[in-house]
Amino acid sequence: MSDHAPRTRLATHRVTNQPPPPGDIDLLSGDAPLREALAREAPDWVARRLAPLGREAGSERVQALGEAANHHPPELRLFDRHGRRLDEVSYHPAYHELMRLAIDHGWHAVAWQEEGRGGHQAHVAALYLLTQVEPGFCCPVTMTHAAMPVLRHSPRAKAHWAPGLLAWDYDPRPLPAEEKTGLTFGMAMTEKQGGSDLRGTSTRAEPLAATQAEAAEGGWRLTGHKWFCSAPMSDAFLTLAQTDAGLGCFLVPRFTPDGERNAIELQRLKEKCGNRANASAEIEYRGAWAEPIGAPGRGIATLLEMVQQTRLDAATAPVGMMRQALLAAWRHVRERHAFGRALAEQPLMRAVIADLALEVEAGVALAMRTARAFDGAARGDESERALGRLLPALAKYWHNKRSPGFMAEAMECLGGIGYVEESPLARLYREAPVNSIWEGSGNVICLDVLRVLGRHPEALAAWWQEVAPARGQDRRLDAALAELERLVAEPAERLEPRARWLTQRLAQCLQAALLVQHAPAEVADTFCATRLGDEASPAYGVLPSGSPCTALLARIES
Repeated sequence: MSDHAPRTRLATHRVTNQPPPPGDIDLLSGDAPLREALAREAPDWVARRLAPLGREAGSERVQALGEAANHHPPELRLFDRHGRRLDEVSYHPAYHELMRLAIDHGWHAVAWQEEGRGGHQAHVAALYLLTQVEPGFCCPVTMTHAAMPVLRHSPRAKAHWAPGLLAWDYDPRPLPAEEKTGLTFGMAMTEKQGGSDLRGTSTRAEPLAATQAEAAEGGWRLTGHKWFCSAPMSDAFLTLAQTDAGLGCFLVPRFTPDGERNAIELQRLKEKCGNRANASAEIEYRGAWAEPIGAPGRGIATLLEMVQQTRLDAATAPVGMMRQALLAAWRHVRERHAFGRALAEQPLMRAVIADLALEVEAGVALAMRTARAFDGAARGDESERALGRLLPALAKYWHNKRSPGFMAEAMECLGGIGYVEESPLARLYREAPVNSIWEGSGNVICLDVLRVLGRHPEALAAWWQEVAPARGQDRRLDAALAELERLVAEPAERLEPRARWLTQRLAQCLQAALLVQHAPAEVADTFCATRLGDEASPAYGVLPSGSPCTALLARIES
């Protein structure tokens, strides 16, 4: 809540020229790019269901919960007072309240309960709004959501775990799954020696049963370590381990089938640059009980469907954070005066804020179009399925490359007050790199784009089909598309060194095509000029003369 009647007349000075507290904000009704994208990409029910979340997520009460969850990071509790092993993490009450905000309203489950009918658009739009409260707690929400495609590889595991995963009830109690009203999932894949090269996994899985056929029904023991286990209080973890058949996918529950705590030992919690509300742990499996998921030796292929889901969320979260930073900067410069007038009236500041707004417009358009591809694929649309192979990687790479610089620029708009912890900009700046690193850093994502283009030419064909209606409407976009045609025709060995440029250009051209087709002319024209034209600059705020700043700024809160 806002502080009541703070004193402005102090002993040596008066406090003036400061913006008022933001108060309650409706994060959906004031976000024109999101509303327009929902109207275009999603069924009508999605916006109706999101409306209460937009109001609650923007309320002073919930925003304060986000600040508290970040300010009070989780704590490791390895033993009880008598020395018995617990391997638990304690969270601040604000964290649990935020988890209830997401899970008690089904935002982790909506993609599957409304699959093919707008569920993925609903999930992505909700994540975009929830991220503007606090990105850290969104990680376990994402992983719980993303576990469903993996469970589908095992009818036995799906029957046992899916009802709890889909339940609209956040239950943080450390109890066996059968005794809980709702479940969350985590994942643990990377190891010290391997990192993104999952083939280097050293964790070993040994069947408890005498034969492979019996072992397929469950009952393996895992021994090894994982360098990153995010959300370690989850009820189950999806993980990789070596078997005689090759690298396999396993589900490791927090409690064994006989109700005992599983031998998942937390070594320490990471002290991360950002993402502080979310616990990330180093763990060891000390003969932990596990059940196999998917075909033997096909662990990476089994988990790829989960990775596609988490990549879409990792592409959406930075757009939500950029939107939060944009609002903070815009509200500040409208109220702050310097050199005789409000900062928002000064041409250079208007150019910076307008350019930041353009980035959010483009990010929302690409994230929501990618989500529609996931729902289209669920309905059996092969063109949408092809797009779904490519777009998450494009969006994840490019949105996350734009985010750190965006946060720095927004912080600069506030000046010194933006650099201190009372402002949300400091934690957003610390948070900005995490989604780029998680689930494949920049080079890994760009190599994956090359892999998709090589193995699935239908994905590139679907991309060209998507941008085709925008051709002939902007000369700069036409020139960029012609350049791309020449680039993708090069031999594979020449493409790899230029994979970052290719990925960037595929993302930017699709953003431009979406805006040219659907956004107001001022938005589309300025985006093409600043991202694809002769005056394109890596710095924000470099707009051509005569840019329609007034029209762009008017859309920030409309």
